[in-house]
Amino acid sequence: MTEPLDPTARAAEAAAAIARLTGVDRHDIGLTLGSGWGRAADVIGETVAVIPAEEVPGFHVSGVPGHSGTLRSIRLASGRHALVIGARTHFYEGRGVRAVVHGVRTAAAAGAGIMLLTNGAGGIDPAFRAGEPVLISDHLNLTAASPVEGANFVDLTDLYADRLRALAREAEPSLQQGVYVQLPGPHYETPAEIHYLRTIGGQIVGMSTALEAIAARQAGMEVLGLSLITNPAAGMGEDPLSHEEVLAEGKAAEPRLAELLSRVVARL
Repeated sequence: MTEPLDPTARAAEAAAAIARLTGVDRHDIGLTLGSGWGRAADVIGETVAVIPAEEVPGFHVSGVPGHSGTLRSIRLASGRHALVIGARTHFYEGRGVRAVVHGVRTAAAAGAGIMLLTNGAGGIDPAFRAGEPVLISDHLNLTAASPVEGANFVDLTDLYADRLRALAREAEPSLQQGVYVQLPGPHYETPAEIHYLRTIGGQIVGMSTALEAIAARQAGMEVLGLSLITNPAAGMGEDPLSHEEVLAEGKAAEPRLAELLSRVVARL
């Protein structure tokens, strides 16, 4: 399924609705808060407005437990404004790639020059333990899809911006970095697949983020990515994988992640 309206025009329509509903003409930073990261919206600044996703063109209530289903406008201490997207659409929901990256494109249309993408993910690298946040240094997009349409050749060399990662490590010097792998989902990977991903350089695995990051770069934004390691990937631990485990680990990590993200956003 694809949106009938040109995606750039759809994003501009959504941005205009957000400006009208929030009373904020421009948002400087976009944030998509994945599993475990949602509480950060309460501490990074003063909430100006909260909008149900279905009131904004192109957005849908998230079909995944753990996502808020709202858009939030936040005034930061610097006086700038952040647009928090709690209504992430995942590739496996079957709405098409345009819907997956609509939030990112809307943030760009609303004026954001920086996109901060977060997620909950499995740890392939045994150096990454459950409950630990990890900076995304690069990614492997194994969805067999792209948000870029037509003959538009987008350079992804510095996709996860060195500048922003340096600022994040100023905020938290202990942050490790790793290569994120996006697979389509919604099933978890087999141990053989995790072995393959590790062989080709993957260190973190999940079902979001890479497509959004590509769309953000196409829109001219700088991208910063952070993963919460919610569990060892298949075959890396003893317990079966479950979404309940992801939610529980995210819930336990929420206060620490909120405090971390508050310090990171203050430097962006």
